[in-house]
Amino acid sequence: MAATPSLTLRVRPDIMETPVRRFWIHTVLPLVFAVVPVLAAALLFAAVPTDARHDYLNRVAGSPIDWIILGLGFTLFAAQTWLCWRAMLWRERTADFNTRPDRWLSHLAQGAEWFPLLGLIGTVIAILQTFSSITPGSKPEPSDIIRNYAPAITATGGGLYMAFINILPSWVANVGRDLIRVLGGYAEPPEAPPAAGGKP
Repeated sequence: MAATPSLTLRVRPDIMETPVRRFWIHTVLPLVFAVVPVLAAALLFAAVPTDARHDYLNRVAGSPIDWIILGLGFTLFAAQTWLCWRAMLWRERTADFNTRPDRWLSHLAQGAEWFPLLGLIGTVIAILQTFSSITPGSKPEPSDIIRNYAPAITATGGGLYMAFINILPSWVANVGRDLIRVLGGYAEPPEAPPAAGGKP
């Protein structure tokens, strides 16, 4: 009598996942992590004392260099936040994260380096404006000096703030991917093969 061959069932891990768990890991967690930079930016702004915050907003209304810093900063921040969310989406076909946004996310993250420089330019402009208002023999009022020098403070503060919030999305995308991979029980991505002729 011939022996009956044994059958071995191999159950794929993704089949064992429940739809609810998959929904949380693949949909909810990327959205939650993508909101983190927005919350961090809001909390940092809210942490500024009320009087300083109101004075900053009043002075920014008449400072074109601040308009440039804030306009570029929030535009880059919004684009990076959207790319951060896209980068943490899991793709079933490739069994890996969506890597298409990585290149643009890296390029835009480098824009964070611009804002301290823009803030420094605003500081120099305000100092020149202050000195130009002080002519030989004149006695400028302290209020005039403060008004002319104010853009130096607002531009520096705005540049530092935009630099900080624009380094968050790419960092959150990297950390979020690792956490999603751990929570989902996914294997680490394979390492790239060594270059030809390289040492093992």
